[in-house]
Amino acid sequence: MSQFQPRNPDFETRLRASFSRQRAMQSIGISLVELSPGRVVLEMPFNPDFTQQHGYLHAGTVTTGLDSACGYAAFSLMAADAEVLSVEFKTNLLAPAKAPHFRFVAEVVKAGRTISVAEARGYGVDGAQEKLIASMTCTLMAVPA
Repeated sequence: MSQFQPRNPDFETRLRASFSRQRAMQSIGISLVELSPGRVVLEMPFNPDFTQQHGYLHAGTVTTGLDSACGYAAFSLMAADAEVLSVEFKTNLLAPAKAPHFRFVAEVVKAGRTISVAEARGYGVDGAQEKLIASMTCTLMAVPA
């Protein structure tokens, strides 16, 4: 159960509509699989079109998944008249991103009216095995819609 209460009672509908407009997520193949106030899980299958020279998922693709997960976790707690933008993030790449599937799990650490902080972890998933491949700390800003 989430420790946060959303400011917008219709946060889920609004978040899903916003996510569906993200052409970058569509292009990469990232989907929204779980959502609750202050927590979002995104997933994507491995796609060789988004690899680097060694065949691992590119760091930019991993960072994109983590950033969007953090953004939507924060967005889930924002007022109905707000949109979300990333202000700053730090990514730690912890292991090569080589797996059949990837999961990006983000949770809000601090939900402010204007500035929020979220953390995310990226996992390479192979069947029942998950390997931590990356982490992110992200600062996000609520902006007028």
